Amino acid sequence: MNKVVILGRGGAGKSNLAARLGAAIALPVVELDKHFWPPDLTPLPEDQWTQIQRRLVTEPAWILDGDLGPYDALDVRLQAADTIIVLDFPLWRCAWRALRRSRENMAFWRWVIGYRRHSLPLIMVAIANRARHADTYILKTPHEVENLLARVEYGHDRTS
Repeated sequence: MNKVVILGRGGAGKSNLAARLGAAIALPVVELDKHFWPPDLTPLPEDQWTQIQRRLVTEPAWILDGDLGPYDALDVRLQAADTIIVLDFPLWRCAWRALRRSRENMAFWRWVIGYRRHSLPLIMVAIANRARHADTYILKTPHEVENLLARVEYGHDRTS
């Protein structure tokens, strides 16, 4: 577990998981939102986003934290990953967390609400086509996240 991609709808806890996982296995965490969204919140063009990801994945080890929904281009990071974690939590849990943390725009809420219908199927196809080599975890509850973290912390899921 040296090159980890974490995906999931807004409010699922991707950043929290990335921080905890990074601390547990001493990997640097890269928050993709910081590389993708400029100050005016205009989405980067796909070719520019792809180039940024190519640069990020050249590092020897990392956790890439982020799911940019309809603006994302996953191929580069999925191909480079040895581990993919998808947080597939229920809408109510993600909406509650998102409401507590900040105000979001309508595009965000459309993405969060339609995630399982629109984004998740595309993510699963991309994983199947671009990342068959990677260990993939689909976690549906906070308990499953805790179990994965416990296994990693105790060395059971550390593959080098």
